[in-house]
Amino acid sequence: MTSPAYQPRRPAASRFLDLRNVRYHLHTWGDASQATDERPPLVLLHGWMDVGASFQFLVDELTAPRWVIAPDWRGFGRSTVPGADAYWFPDYLGDLDALLDALSPDTPVDLVGHSMGGNVAMAYAGVRPARVRRLVNLEGFGMPDSRAAQAPSRLEKWLDELKKPARLMTYDSLQAVAVRLQANDPFLAADKAAWLAAHWAEPDGDGRWRLLADPAHKRVNPVLYRKEEALAAWQRIQAPLLWVEGEDTEVLRRWGAAYPREDFEARMATLPPHRRAVLPRCGHMLHHDQPAAVAALMEAFLAA
Repeated sequence: MTSPAYQPRRPAASRFLDLRNVRYHLHTWGDASQATDERPPLVLLHGWMDVGASFQFLVDELTAPRWVIAPDWRGFGRSTVPGADAYWFPDYLGDLDALLDALSPDTPVDLVGHSMGGNVAMAYAGVRPARVRRLVNLEGFGMPDSRAAQAPSRLEKWLDELKKPARLMTYDSLQAVAVRLQANDPFLAADKAAWLAAHWAEPDGDGRWRLLADPAHKRVNPVLYRKEEALAAWQRIQAPLLWVEGEDTEVLRRWGAAYPREDFEARMATLPPHRRAVLPRCGHMLHHDQPAAVAALMEAFLAA
């Protein structure tokens, strides 16, 4: 039986903006007239293989009226595919910089990122510290450190993958997409999964449903992640920082010995004083699993 879909209390408006030769799709709630010094634009950055609509449940739980902006990253959602056959992390920083130039050129924003979006937000807040008033990181753990010796094999794998068409799984129905979402997140309610599925996928013209993501995102990244480079940016952050994770998150468990909890804690210890919170009964997608709790934490922190 198909579950009734979640009904948003504050439906998003859609807007398109040309940024760095990509037609970006933005989900917006409220408008620029609601931005104040105490409540500047609130920018929400989604994670890998996700979309900006992912923040709908969180926005519905916010109590204070404000202008909220959630872009679909390049090659995700309704934003266009840039035409390249690979994606580079610095492009997300360039896109975010261009977005803020267009929407909030003179006012620092409150910046929230989930997962990959949290990693982008942390790097950006270190590179452009004057442009971020408050920073919230939802499970943007960073990644396992790489060694120089890994570069040749990584590049070889990337070259091999470029020779083959990139593909993503398709689904026979929207309900099947919702089932996949719940398989990924056992805490996700059926009505939320049904609503997300319609923003996560679209008909492919052949009777099936395809994900709103460029398959090239699945190719291995030939650029090594260097912990020391990431930390050099993190340590330049000036904005007050709130770090939030789910009690049942699987992220560090999935990486195992390549990135143990002790390594993550050592990285966090290099940051200036910051707030941390762990939320019960939720995993990596904590803004889906416990949106009211995340919203309450965020609003108290952003208003402090």
